[in-house]
Amino acid sequence: MKLKEFDYKLPKSLIAQEPLQKRDSSRLMVLDRKKKTVQTETFCDIEEYLSPGDCLVLNDTRVLPVRFLGKRKTGGKVEIFVLNPASEKLYALIRPSKRVKDGEKIELGDGIKVLVLEKAPLGRFVRFNMAIEDVLKKGHVPLPPYISRDDTKKDEQNYQTVYAKNDGATAAPTAGLHFTKELIKRLSQKGVSIVYVTLHTGYGTFSPVVETDIENHKMHSEWYEISEEAASVINATKAARGRVFAVGTTSVRVMESAARKKGKIVASKGMTDLYIYPGYDFKIVDAMVTNFHLPKSTLLMLISAFAGKGFVFQAYREAIKRKFRFFSYGDAMMIV
Repeated sequence: MKLKEFDYKLPKSLIAQEPLQKRDSSRLMVLDRKKKTVQTETFCDIEEYLSPGDCLVLNDTRVLPVRFLGKRKTGGKVEIFVLNPASEKLYALIRPSKRVKDGEKIELGDGIKVLVLEKAPLGRFVRFNMAIEDVLKKGHVPLPPYISRDDTKKDEQNYQTVYAKNDGATAAPTAGLHFTKELIKRLSQKGVSIVYVTLHTGYGTFSPVVETDIENHKMHSEWYEISEEAASVINATKAARGRVFAVGTTSVRVMESAARKKGKIVASKGMTDLYIYPGYDFKIVDAMVTNFHLPKSTLLMLISAFAGKGFVFQAYREAIKRKFRFFSYGDAMMIV
């Protein structure tokens, strides 16, 4: 398939710059794959679509403040965006990168300095003059570039799910931003199993596709984990013919990476570069909650694989017409 087939025009006014005050008050577009219907709800109404015996799978990764603003000795401004904060050997995106030379030291303030080294698998290797745990205390929230404002203190909470636990993400699993603790509690009381998995969302999820033929795109690897307990609950749900609801494309990729055959998942952890695009045969996921995604993105390709490209683009056209809010701080979609 051609990359241009996944393009669409979006008015800039529909790119959400701020979250709503109440997480579950966003709009929810519900796509029914069998009936080919599209309807609009409020996100808190999602509990009406889940039944006792179903399983809701959430990604509990925690976003770290990995964005730093520094200065070169010349006085020029530099942005350092650490891509793998949970790893021993760090590498980062550096902007502007062409001006910064190997071996150059950048001042980040508060006594923090970073040494820029050679090229890495992505960006450049970097070395700080103190432990990364201390460095991160001075970092900025890594808001995506389509949010055209500086991060604020409020973003430290807003750009984090209420169940975030495991440090390592450099981007939020944004479908989860709509959930409140109260909503999760109500679902549990209804008899829906709540399961947590981990995928440290990063540049691999959001990196742009540049290949003309989408099959030639290569995903960057991201770390994931699914526990014995989580795998057991998911397998029991499938065996009892309950439905597995994945919250976010990251939860989808965790489960599909850990699947060994149709309806069977195994506890595992490691790196995944699973790339899902139309033609993929889903083994575990029965329904998903997701946000509205960028044109030509692997995330848009994933939901197109799940719901059908034509149906997805029909829904996107309807969302634009109804002025839904797009991307990280925007409204949500549920595909059943």
